[in-house]
Amino acid sequence: MEEESNVTYIILDGLVELHKYRYLYFILVFTVYILVICSNSTIVYLIWNHQDLHEPMYIFIAALLLNSVLFSTNIYPKLLINFLSEKQIISYEACLVQYFMFYALGGSEFSLLAAMAYDRYVSICKPLQYPTIMTKTTIIILLALSWLLPACQLVGLATLSSNQKLCSFTLKVIFCNNSIYKLFCVPSRAITVYGVFILLNVAYFPMLFIISTYAKIFIIAYQTGREVRKKAVETCLPHLLVLINFSLLCTYDIIVVRLESSIPKTAHLIMTLQLILYHPLFNPVIYGLKMKAISKQLKQMLHLDKMN
Repeated sequence: MEEESNVTYIILDGLVELHKYRYLYFILVFTVYILVICSNSTIVYLIWNHQDLHEPMYIFIAALLLNSVLFSTNIYPKLLINFLSEKQIISYEACLVQYFMFYALGGSEFSLLAAMAYDRYVSICKPLQYPTIMTKTTIIILLALSWLLPACQLVGLATLSSNQKLCSFTLKVIFCNNSIYKLFCVPSRAITVYGVFILLNVAYFPMLFIISTYAKIFIIAYQTGREVRKKAVETCLPHLLVLINFSLLCTYDIIVVRLESSIPKTAHLIMTLQLILYHPLFNPVIYGLKMKAISKQLKQMLHLDKMN
């Protein structure tokens, strides 16, 4: 522990041979961060700039991509600073903020995917009622709930964690996640129970809702006809791919934290890097390639349509 002016610092000891690979780490993460910002922002700009993309489905996609940028910005800048620093430290207060943002934005991702599933359900299964159900007010409410509900629940968990006495000041990670519980002198039953409650609310229940909703969509699409089936596959498949990818990465995060002391440091670092580097680039690639309307506008912007 290092204390200056009553500030408690946590050592982030998750990097392998930093003195040797310092600049390689920096270039890799910096390059990915630029790609994340550019790719996500490009599609958000296309949705914002083209009137024919001002539909609920595309608005939710823009929100999801914005969420990816916020998710990366919560981790990457501090990570880049640590690569070039002699000491890889972070204040406990900043660590709690990073931990809070990491899981709040992760919960928002599940909520936004649930909102997308609801939008697709109404569009495909209740097309005549779609304009009256998916109004501007409904969209604003769904977006607000997607960001506020996970954040409000995580505030309580972060507050409980801030009041815990620390007996350890080193984390074998590169950013603050659930590993902070290992710093506590005494494991908190209240935090454990509340953490499970939040996990169910922000991840498990939205995932069940999404799976059941898409199951209904595909059953109705199968019973209705070829055109409806085609529409269901074209608009739902990208969302399902994103859901599967993000669910696997969330499971990955839980496994990494649980097995931290059981796996080599290098393997732990590689698994963690996949968690934060891979996902923010996955969403814009999937939506840029799989959503025809977005792909069309993207090709026009890059002048690729003239080459065909």
